[in-house]
Amino acid sequence: MASADLRQELECSFCLNVYTDPVNLRCGHNFCRVCIDRVLDTQEGSGVYTCPECRAECQERPALIRSIILCNIVERFLSTQPNQEENGILCTYCIHSPVPAAKSCLHCEASLCDNHLRVHSKSAEHVLSDPTTSLENRKCSVHKKILEYYCTEDSVCICVSCGLAGEHRGHRVEMLDEASQMKKQKLTNVFQKLTTKREETEKIVRGLQARRRKDQEKAAGITKRVTALFQDIRQQLNELEKKVLSEISRQEKSISFSVLDLIQQLEIKKDELSRKMRHIEELCNMSDPVTLLQEPNTDDLCNTEDRERHDDQVYPVGDLDVGLISETLHTLSDVTIGINMGIYVPESTDILLDVNTAGNNIHISGDMKTASWSDINQKYPETPDRFQYNQVISTRAFSLGRHYWEVEISKSGRCMVGMCYPSIDRRGDLSAIGGNNKSWCLRYSNNQYSVIHDSKVIQLPDNIPCAKFRIYLDYEAGQLSFYALCDPIRHLHTVTAATFTEPLNAALCVREGCIKISGRVRSWEKLP
Repeated sequence: MASADLRQELECSFCLNVYTDPVNLRCGHNFCRVCIDRVLDTQEGSGVYTCPECRAECQERPALIRSIILCNIVERFLSTQPNQEENGILCTYCIHSPVPAAKSCLHCEASLCDNHLRVHSKSAEHVLSDPTTSLENRKCSVHKKILEYYCTEDSVCICVSCGLAGEHRGHRVEMLDEASQMKKQKLTNVFQKLTTKREETEKIVRGLQARRRKDQEKAAGITKRVTALFQDIRQQLNELEKKVLSEISRQEKSISFSVLDLIQQLEIKKDELSRKMRHIEELCNMSDPVTLLQEPNTDDLCNTEDRERHDDQVYPVGDLDVGLISETLHTLSDVTIGINMGIYVPESTDILLDVNTAGNNIHISGDMKTASWSDINQKYPETPDRFQYNQVISTRAFSLGRHYWEVEISKSGRCMVGMCYPSIDRRGDLSAIGGNNKSWCLRYSNNQYSVIHDSKVIQLPDNIPCAKFRIYLDYEAGQLSFYALCDPIRHLHTVTAATFTEPLNAALCVREGCIKISGRVRSWEKLP
């Protein structure tokens, strides 16, 4: 009963079996490592992790701490339980109530509990073993005798008759216990190796999980900063929109007031003209010439046309000041500059090729940005920095930060582009970029692409429909990435070194065709 109670305490509440590699959570509950890992995997993305037992919550994936004491208890418990309960092997002679067997007698072909084992025969022919239901398998199928030896040549268990007169006569044989111990030793060695490998695998898994969490935190941080950046942009745009619309409204009101004032003045003038027109009509309708000629101010009326002609004027009406509106809209450029400042360092410089390093079959253009294959020896001056092969590196090296530069290759050629340490060998079989541990490159040859480092080749897909590529360096992260500038841009491969130990120069190798550095080097910073 005590054993059953202890077993119940040692059972994982998830798989209901005795703990395997038990670990515990912060709340104190224990689980098999595999079981709790599966539970936590299902909770990924929910934003909270909970204990299957007490539902205790935590925001981050909990660390699994190996319960050494519980692991030792499980091992000791299992070592005292010869699997009789698990195998369901019961005493053959306890017919009234089932009692677990402690041993099996191969001679009697029966299983015995502790009580029946005390009165069992101690004769040598009665061979006891751990409880088993396959008693017939412990006897020779030919001679019906107990298997006592192990034939090392045929790798089978045999009885004494098989070794003396049977088909295994003359073979090397060992006692079962000796052979078993030797096999156990081999299995123990394998177990130790597997344990070491499992621990190494667990370490790698923990590292990857930590990397995953770090990437998630990094992505969350960048998302937060980008969201804040766009909120600021929207706020600036809204304020700018209000400012521009307010200026347009102000100008429209000012012009409207001016026009209304002119309309009022012209309405007064129109009324005056109408009055004069009516008076003239009355004068023209007079039949008495004396009265007409003696009418006062008629001369003034006759001169009205001349005066009106002299009074004709252009009434200036103001127009919207588009220049002022445009000047206000120029603030948009400040917003754009602000965005760029939040992402890029305002550094954009040329990357130039160092002709003093160029092989003699490479022609370097006048702007130092194109390397072309030439079957004519360029007869460059011999210097210690000059490559034996058709290679050239840049004058500038990068020792920190994140940068990218772009190249365009001739699809008819054979080219390599990448980066290398300045300490790369300039002569010898291992001086080609990619052929040593001091250089990394993207190679194009015969319409096939590959990435090479230390002579190790990683083949890339062939269906790359463009000839322009971007080389992206993250020095602190130890990463060098290659992109095809298709539409959309396509990531080809990222090489990850533990750390870069020297500055890195851009490196080109041309065996046919040419490579042109397009654009300028841009330096990349983290978002604010």
